[in-house]
Amino acid sequence: MIYKTDYHIHTSFSDGKAVPEDYIPAAVSAGISEIGFSEHLSLFRENQDWVMNPENAPAYVNYIDNLKKKSDSIIIKTGMEVDFFPGKEKEIEMFLNNFDLDYRIGSVHYLGEKSVDLGPEFYEGKNIDSLYESYFEHVMAAAGSGLFDIIGHCDLIRIYGYKPSSDPGPHYRKLARVMKKNNVAFELNTNGMNRPMSDFYPDRRFLNVFREEEVPVCVNSDAHMPSRVGQFFVEAYGLLRTAGFTEMAVFTGRKRKMMPFRLI
Repeated sequence: MIYKTDYHIHTSFSDGKAVPEDYIPAAVSAGISEIGFSEHLSLFRENQDWVMNPENAPAYVNYIDNLKKKSDSIIIKTGMEVDFFPGKEKEIEMFLNNFDLDYRIGSVHYLGEKSVDLGPEFYEGKNIDSLYESYFEHVMAAAGSGLFDIIGHCDLIRIYGYKPSSDPGPHYRKLARVMKKNNVAFELNTNGMNRPMSDFYPDRRFLNVFREEEVPVCVNSDAHMPSRVGQFFVEAYGLLRTAGFTEMAVFTGRKRKMMPFRLI
């Protein structure tokens, strides 16, 4: 038996397609032991239809906390996926300190005023090498900020298949070392299989880098609908085992413990 968690779930509180309750039976059917809700939150980009209004955050946290009390079929965790903006660390910290979460996912969606995942137009006419450099610098800053427990889809810049002209391996090595130094986990995010690049985040070629640097891992679906909870997890765990991983990060009250993949 593999102890599976899925901590990256989006519901109708942000851009998900269903209410939180609808994800529970799907998670149970997928063999998930713990499901975690982590709504999108962006404090510095207004009028984005894919994020939760910060004013609704207290209601969201209360809702999930109440759902925890009612559930006897699965363990439920409360989280948020927060956009990281360099230079805004203090404001993000002040906001997040208002909530008792089980974990915080830090993600980089924006380079400047534009999000990297809302269309290939963002990449047209730009220097892809420079975009990769900037993106990984942002992610390393997020990992080093002390704000987050998990870094989400750490190479989202790959989403539309644009590739740098040289081996990106050094970016992953530097990032992994920053994550290890700051005690932050990475996620193997399976939702990339539903995006144009049709692959996981991070690039499977570099999973061994995170293992060599001893960075904790968790597997997340980044599901926006119940049917995608736990999607592609069999392949994901297989890749991790091949790379040498044997345990996963589990969070409660922002305290992490390591759980063996396979329970005897």
